[in-house]
Amino acid sequence: MAIVLTKTIKVLIVDDSAIVRKILRQHLEQYSDIEVVGTAPDPYVARDKIIALQPDVITLDVEMPRMDGITFLRILMKHNPLPVIILSSLTAKGSAMALEAMSAGAMDVISKPGPSYSVGQACVELYEKIKAASKAQFNRTAMTQLQENTPSERLSMLETTNKIFAIGASTGGVQALTQVLSSFPANAPGTLVVQHMPAKFTTSFAQRLNTVCAVNVVEAQDGDHVIPGRVLIAPGGFHMLLQRSGANYYVSVKDGPLVCRQRPSVELMFNSVAKYAGANAIGAILTGMGNDGAQGLLNMRNSGAHTIAQDEASCVVFGMPKEAIGLGGAEKVMPLSGVARAMVNFTQAN
Repeated sequence: MAIVLTKTIKVLIVDDSAIVRKILRQHLEQYSDIEVVGTAPDPYVARDKIIALQPDVITLDVEMPRMDGITFLRILMKHNPLPVIILSSLTAKGSAMALEAMSAGAMDVISKPGPSYSVGQACVELYEKIKAASKAQFNRTAMTQLQENTPSERLSMLETTNKIFAIGASTGGVQALTQVLSSFPANAPGTLVVQHMPAKFTTSFAQRLNTVCAVNVVEAQDGDHVIPGRVLIAPGGFHMLLQRSGANYYVSVKDGPLVCRQRPSVELMFNSVAKYAGANAIGAILTGMGNDGAQGLLNMRNSGAHTIAQDEASCVVFGMPKEAIGLGGAEKVMPLSGVARAMVNFTQAN
């Protein structure tokens, strides 16, 4: 009988705290498929170790001396792109910096251990994200294009606003959503967005989007109405579902078990849109790892909604769209640059 050897994932830990480096190494080395090939206290040491050790995945602190993590990340993505997972505090400064890092090319972000987030919990989550990042078809070309992208030309004002937009994204979604949402006209249909992101980080994300979009972008609160010109971002750590009372749409924001290993879940959001908006909705699934939202997009399509999946060439990670396309949930498959216009055009369709 042939013996199948599982390839170990080589990880480099970059953090200025010796205690954090030690804790992460100890926890990650408990897993047989992880090899911590080295640690580095700052980007200058990390640069040399990347060349020497050829890691598969890097964990990166963003607040470091000599050179901050974001500057280092931009250099890394330009010259030697690798999957990078950001570890960041839940402070306002930490959240803002983590969001900047994701815009610069980081694949994912997790919270550093704190009073409400144990070391064990953080390390288990980090392990799962490292595994996913190592297996992802990391599209370096798409990542570079997103880094260089400036907000697209804004589309014209709409005549029809009695529709609902629903968008789901994960890895690479910070950049992708910025491109799509900044193209929407000020009176675009009420829009629901689920982006996989920890609690607290979505607040900074919504605030940042609001500065570059004609639509009003806010982090959703339970009971918020879905109205033209407003984008509701699901809060990290909570599910967001569409509800309806008569002719009025609103959202329910609530706790609950993970769905497709996520909270917030695109799947739950899409399913609720299929149920309560039906043919009045337009859905889009963008770049991301896993299969969250694939079945939900199909349910939307079966309910009469128009549906779109981002194509492989423009995805940072062609996971969620691929699964949705495979199930037959995507009416159209297109590059990211065409998604906003296609959604707007669908509002004029009968």
